[in-house]
Parts: sequence; C-alpha cells; structure tokens
Amino acid sequence: MKLSMPLTYFGNPRETADQVVGLENAGLDQIWVAEPYGFDAVSLLGYLAAKTETVELGAGILNIYSRTPGALLQTAAGLDNVSGGRAIIGLGASGPQVIEGFHGVPYDKPLSRTREIIGLLRAGLRGERLESDGLYKLPLPADQGTGLGKPLKLLNRPERADVPLWVAALGAKNVTMTAEVADGWLPFLFHPEKAAQVWGEALAAGRAKRSPDLRPLEIAAGGLLAVTDDADQARAYLDQMRGVYALYVGGMGARGKNFYNDLAVSYGFEAEAKEIQDLYLDGRKRDAEAKVPLAWLEAANLVGPESYVKERIAAYAEAGVTSLQVTPAFGTDAPAAIAQVKGWIS
Repeated sequence: MKLSMPLTYFGNPRETADQVVGLENAGLDQIWVAEPYGFDAVSLLGYLAAKTETVELGAGILNIYSRTPGALLQTAAGLDNVSGGRAIIGLGASGPQVIEGFHGVPYDKPLSRTREIIGLLRAGLRGERLESDGLYKLPLPADQGTGLGKPLKLLNRPERADVPLWVAALGAKNVTMTAEVADGWLPFLFHPEKAAQVWGEALAAGRAKRSPDLRPLEIAAGGLLAVTDDADQARAYLDQMRGVYALYVGGMGARGKNFYNDLAVSYGFEAEAKEIQDLYLDGRKRDAEAKVPLAWLEAANLVGPESYVKERIAAYAEAGVTSLQVTPAFGTDAPAAIAQVKGWIS
C-alpha cells in the first residue's frame, strides 16, 4: 500500500506546497492537488515537480469539461516530462455547480465524455492522431469550420506512453466504467466497511470487461489522520471534518441532484442525509454539521489511539485501497505523522 496525501487548495497553496519536500523525505509516495474553482491544479503541480524528486504528482481532479481532450493531452505529457515520469492524471465530471456555475459550460454526458477522453489521451500519448468517432469527432463538418481541422498528433515525444489515468467516480455506472478503462479510482468520503455493499457489483462488472493490457485497478482513499490517546481530542479532530461532510452532502447540488447526498443514503444514513441537506440549503450550516453521523466520521477517518488507527488502515486495505490517502490533522507534526504511518504500511 502506498501513502498519499491531498494538498489543500485554500488560502495560498504555495505555502502548503513548500512543505511537500519534508513530506517526501518522510516517505510520502503521492501528493494529490485538487482543482475545484480556485487556483488551477496544473500550475501548482509544475511547481511541485521542480521542488521534489520522488513523490508522484496527482491531479485530483481535472474536470472533463473546461479543457479539450487536446489540452488534457498536453497537460498529461507536459507534467510527466517536467516531473521525470511522476505524473498521475485524475479526471472527473465534477458537478453541475462547478461546471455550469464557474466554467459556464453545459454539464452533459459525463460518462460518455470521460470514456472518450481516456481513449483519446491513451492514443495521443502513444503518438497517434487525435481522431474520434464520438462527442469529439474530428474534423469539423464543413459548415462548422474552415475545412482545415485535420486530426493532429502531439508535437513532442511523451516521457511515458502510459501516464496513469485515474477517475473520480461515485455512481454505479461511472464506477463500472472506471474499473473497465482507468488505471485508478478516486472515491470520496469513503467508508471501508460499506464499500463492497455500495460499489462491489459495479467494480466487478467493470473488471470483467477490463483489458488484460491494463495494470490492476488502483484505489486511493482515506481521511483525516491523528494518532492520540485523548478521547476528547480525538472527538475534536473528527468534529473538524463535519464542515466538509456537510458541505458535500448538503450543499453540493440541489435537492434530488446531489451525488454525495446519494452516497450518504447508500451508506444507510438516509434520514441524516435529508436533514443535512435541508438544514444546509436553508442556510443553517452549523446545524447541518451537527447532523453528520459520528459513525461515518469514525469509520472514514484515521483518528484515535495507535491500535485504532492501525485497525482503520487494515479496513482500508481489506476494502481494496492501494494508496492510503491521509490528511494530518491541523496542528500536528505532518512529516512525523507521515513517517509513522509509512512505517506501519511498509
């Protein structure tokens, strides 16, 4: 099992990025940089490529709408080159709020687009022309272009022809597609003990159609990390996560169209999911946070005595996680925490 960590994108990301060298020296294997509607992830990943030597650099995630397949190909090949073959390209549909509300483009056909983009990226990295018979069909019809839009291939030679392509997915159809064609899966708010119940059939269906040319599917998941024997302190750390859970379950989307709310329901927290969403959309965010089930927080994070944290690590491994993604709690010694957990999983 590898050890990975998401890099916070709030405030000034460069200040956080400057700490990555210490985390790399402590044994961190992967760093993931998100891209919601703040700074772009690619700039920061390029910055990290120049400052680090061994840690894998994951875009987690680049949405499939705001960049063309050609632009995503340039990013994959360019980042892999400047990092010396350490890039991981995480892709995902994001959600209507970000795609339509920030990027101003329609949120449509997420599964078809993701599948097609993966195919185009793989072809482009192999040095083939970007030709498509689907949503990104080229060349353009005569009445929509100049007639000069002939398919092209990447001008530069990629560092690797098989840059890993991961997908962030929650819905069953999307998870099936991910297990079939992607190199890795990025679930969110992951509950190890309930993963098989929620995604087992979807993963099995995708793996049954997976090409033997692909490596086994990797999975990155985890949560807040804090090793402490103080029960009150552990509870305080878990309470720090309530805002994140409430934001996604309650505020990411509308009633009836929120992937994270659906996930909470699938975990068995149907009543709580409704309460969280109703309170959050009514502007009562603190009340919504209070309704996040403690059982979910305890299962999905790695907070408590050493023995309990080790139990959580084992649960993630049992659920098929190949890259344990941890976020050291604010105020703790992050490099020391990374080194400690690295010793447990090595």
